Amino acid sequence: MATIQASSSSVSSFPRDRTSAASKTRESYISVPKLPCAGNLIHELNKRNGLQTINSAEMKPFIRTNLKNEEANGNWKAVEELYAIMEAVADRSEMHKNIGVQRDNWNRLLLNSLNGMTVTAATMAGLASLTGGGAPLLALKLSVTLLYTAATGILMVMNKIQPSQLAEEQRNAARLFKNLHQQLKTVVEVGRPSLNDVKAAMEKVLALDKAYPLPLLGTMLEKFPETVEPAVWWPREQQRSQQEETVGGGLERNNGWSEKLEEEMREVVGVLKRKDAPEYVRLSKLVLKVNKILAICGPFLTGVAAVGSVLDGSWAVALGVVGGALATVVNTVEHGGQVGMVFEMYRSTAGLFQLMEETIEST
Repeated sequence: MATIQASSSSVSSFPRDRTSAASKTRESYISVPKLPCAGNLIHELNKRNGLQTINSAEMKPFIRTNLKNEEANGNWKAVEELYAIMEAVADRSEMHKNIGVQRDNWNRLLLNSLNGMTVTAATMAGLASLTGGGAPLLALKLSVTLLYTAATGILMVMNKIQPSQLAEEQRNAARLFKNLHQQLKTVVEVGRPSLNDVKAAMEKVLALDKAYPLPLLGTMLEKFPETVEPAVWWPREQQRSQQEETVGGGLERNNGWSEKLEEEMREVVGVLKRKDAPEYVRLSKLVLKVNKILAICGPFLTGVAAVGSVLDGSWAVALGVVGGALATVVNTVEHGGQVGMVFEMYRSTAGLFQLMEETIEST
């Protein structure tokens, strides 16, 4: 009996336990607990794993600080590069100044030597006509021929390189490099230099180096160009497009110029285009023609005098003496008057007017 009662009690309790389990499962399925938000869940997981969650609001000051540090590092890099460029520019200015003095000395020393040689040769040619003959006459003729030949060769070299023009080029280069050094110094001390300022400074240095090269051989400027153009020592930039905006009923541009001021500046640019720059280009062409004539006449006269000194006769003596005297006058006018320097001065002045014109138009 006890066994039957125990079995019946276990059988009767099985469905009750099953019903209660099912009800519990149904209740757990129906009543889902509220899940935490994603931020809290991530924070909880990081906390269990030993990690630290950083809030985005806490990161903003660090981001701003890093950006400022990067900007400061970029500025310091630009400042360092500008200081290096300034040092190179100062060295170039001093080098151009010294070389300008040297080439000016070339002009004076070579001119004095040439005039001394031609005057001596002309004097000896006159004395040769008074000598009866023999060894003294031969010695005088050989000496005169050597002097005139050497003078012709030296004069051809001088006319090719134009020492007075070389000296003027170096003086202009020294002045422009000095101005560039002052500009870079102002940018470093007053403004906030950037890598764009470094790039602009390098372009200006390269443009100056191209306009006024330092070496004499290989990169020397042509002293007798076929076409005369103004000197260009700045980087040629395309004109920047400017957007117009209306402020207070008046038309103004981004540079702050009003319409009236722009009209006045257009008139200034028109005067520069029509009168100033063309006038100095015209003077440059005129001086270049005179210099070409003098450069041809000098060696021609000394060559004729050398040929006349070899021959016999009264007309040969006249060629030797008169040719030497005329060559001395031509050389003095060309190199003593520094015609090449005048040509370079006019060309540089025309370039200055062109720079003013492009600066006004670009702004």
